[in-house]
Amino acid sequence: MQPLCLVGSTLRAPHGCHAQYMANMGTMASLTLAVVINGNDDDGVGGRNSMRLWGLVVGHHTSPRSIPFPLRYACEFLMQAFGLQLNMELQLASQLAEKRVLRTQTLLCDMLLRDSPTGIVTQSPSIIDLVKCDGAALFYQGKYYPLGITPTESQIKDIMEWLLAFHGDSTGLSTGSLADAGYPGATSLGDAVCGMAVAYITLRDFMFWFRSHSAKEIKWGGA
Repeated sequence: MQPLCLVGSTLRAPHGCHAQYMANMGTMASLTLAVVINGNDDDGVGGRNSMRLWGLVVGHHTSPRSIPFPLRYACEFLMQAFGLQLNMELQLASQLAEKRVLRTQTLLCDMLLRDSPTGIVTQSPSIIDLVKCDGAALFYQGKYYPLGITPTESQIKDIMEWLLAFHGDSTGLSTGSLADAGYPGATSLGDAVCGMAVAYITLRDFMFWFRSHSAKEIKWGGA
């Protein structure tokens, strides 16, 4: 016999960890409302018609309190309306970001056609504006053009040798961690450089994008 699913139930006991969370804050009652928006393929939740949790609205009270059904239903309807509005705002922001990337990409391609490839790092916009990163670099005809937080020239040459030795048959590489990708010199880069994306222009000319470590310590309320 399978256990009864209480996902859609509004009258059930709180989970043990939630009860402990409330006790840590000195509260006796809580009302939790989910903010749900449309999912997409980037979220890995299975298509445009799927839904995903965006956030929670939580109300607490220091004494036991019963919320009548009409009020709970009104709050749920309010969250549905808020979720629809939020979803439209997020879609608009995504469309604007996509247009900005396409515009930047067009300008960079125009620089490549009009000038030497070094224009994509010496002029504005540059390749660092194309993606969200902490640094970018171009290695072209034996010269190194860094922007932002990047490895040193000797380190970038070592990365290039590693790329040609282990990824020479591809057109590029993208990794969230050079250490996880198997680069032996990852520790020498320190905390400044962790993730990397690279595009091969030729077997000796490369475009790089770098990201720093993003580990953070989060202190939860009531902990």
